Amino acid sequence: MNNSEIQIFKAQDGTTEIQVKLENDTVWLNLMQLTELFQRDKSVISRHINNIFKEKELNMEATVANFATVQLEGDREVERNIEFFNLDVIISVGYRIKSKRGTQFRIWANKILKDYLIQGFSINERRLLQQNEQLKQLQESVKLLGNVLNYKELSEDESTGLLKIIGDCQPDQ
Repeated sequence: MNNSEIQIFKAQDGTTEIQVKLENDTVWLNLMQLTELFQRDKSVISRHINNIFKEKELNMEATVANFATVQLEGDREVERNIEFFNLDVIISVGYRIKSKRGTQFRIWANKILKDYLIQGFSINERRLLQQNEQLKQLQESVKLLGNVLNYKELSEDESTGLLKIIGDCQPDQ
């Protein structure tokens, strides 16, 4: 388990920087961090989270986890299990919140998503072009083999040579 912390969001005015728990390929925020992120009361955030699960937008078991957290209470450290919500919940709450901070978060999330989709599309487009080129080479090899077979019977060495050419044109696995 990776408990490193990363920065996820910084408000435009620079007043809020949310540090998140990174674990199991997602980020996690607790209720207090969500209230800080969206600048809304705990009851408002809780209501949105409850509605997300009530409306079956998300599955609670898959998006909520309890993590042991050490808190200072007076002079002693106490370990408590705190409920954390993953990125799916954070985004869903972000799209339900009606506040300036909610709007800033949506703009930020949309930019990240758009960048990711465009970059992913570019990578997939490049891969598709490479595969098309390999397919053309294979088709040309098969056509060449067909033409050769129509004109003469091949010796064993000629057959082996043609099969080697075709094998060299196949896409990498």
